[in-house]
Amino acid sequence: MNLRTIGLVATGFFACAITVVSHAADDKQNRIGSTVTRAIQPVMAKDVIPGMAVGIIDGDRHYVFNYGLASTETRKPVTSDTLFELGSVSKTLTATLASYAQVSGYLSLSDQSGKYLPSLQNSKFGNVSLLNLGTHTPGGLPLQVPDNIRNDDQLMQYFKQWQPTYAPGTYRTYANPGIGALGLITAKSMGQDFGGLMENHLFPALGMKSTYINVPVGKLNDYAEGYTKEGAPIRMAPGVLWAEAYGIRTTAADMIRFVEANMNLIQLDRKLQRAVTDTHTGYFKAGAMTQDLIWEQYPYPVNLQTLLDGNSSAMIFNATPVTQITPLQPPREDVWINKTGSTNGFGAYVAFIPQKRLGIVILANKNFPIDERVSVAYRILTSLANDEQ
Repeated sequence: MNLRTIGLVATGFFACAITVVSHAADDKQNRIGSTVTRAIQPVMAKDVIPGMAVGIIDGDRHYVFNYGLASTETRKPVTSDTLFELGSVSKTLTATLASYAQVSGYLSLSDQSGKYLPSLQNSKFGNVSLLNLGTHTPGGLPLQVPDNIRNDDQLMQYFKQWQPTYAPGTYRTYANPGIGALGLITAKSMGQDFGGLMENHLFPALGMKSTYINVPVGKLNDYAEGYTKEGAPIRMAPGVLWAEAYGIRTTAADMIRFVEANMNLIQLDRKLQRAVTDTHTGYFKAGAMTQDLIWEQYPYPVNLQTLLDGNSSAMIFNATPVTQITPLQPPREDVWINKTGSTNGFGAYVAFIPQKRLGIVILANKNFPIDERVSVAYRILTSLANDEQ
């Protein structure tokens, strides 16, 4: 791949250096770059976002467009090495590890959590299936692990006392503790530490060479500074189940690699590819959205309003009735698959259309509105899809 600077764009808030990592420069690359820049610039200006990286997959080619600053203090620009916090997009990789554990025979998503967490046997949480944990349908967990829980022993006690608000599999309540528990259980089933499994096995197997839960000292200079709405610098602080639910830091190029794996565009170990693809199985319907194993999908073509509704704050913060899909919906090509992610200082969005072999990764070092992320991605991918017709 070649690194090429394609211009300098000034806005009312900052100077934005744009660089591209791609295959050899050509007219199509320039057209895609123009499309991305026209969509991204107004959002960066409106929300005063210091830096962004946008990855594009277009068939057998991929591109990374870097904008602005990784740090407003040092004035270091966003580059191909810049690490961003993924927030809840991390859950898709946790789901991939769980799927791999199932394909490898370590666990079954139909198992109850108490099978792997003996202290929870005969409790309400212990009777919840691993599938419910991975689809936000265990019966009403809170969005975050309660603040007073500081260690695993306290977490197990909390789970032991937990009482569901709904019957498992009847309502979707988006929650970090559910997927966090699935990650914890997956690691236990494989007899290893979750962080070690991800950093030493899953990330390398996917070809993600600059992806971390714990950023090495030698890579700290590449770790972007995050920014609050007021512009104050902030980065993620570790907490209970943080690694499993929202703890990954990575580059746009590595996320492109992961999306390519999800569209079966790169060569992986056969077992791993099956695990990746299996995360696109449809388990529940929540309005127009189909809940996969963490991933969320919509029949394609899809209109923007449907995506905005499916990624709305109501879907994140409110309980949504679901209908179980019977028989399960096997992975499909004619779908829009997506996931959002946020921390206090970062915002992310990933979407792809397997049928079109199109995908987008949006990473920013500021948590900006989700509807803007979805709208920008929709504009760019729709333009690319139309360009291919």
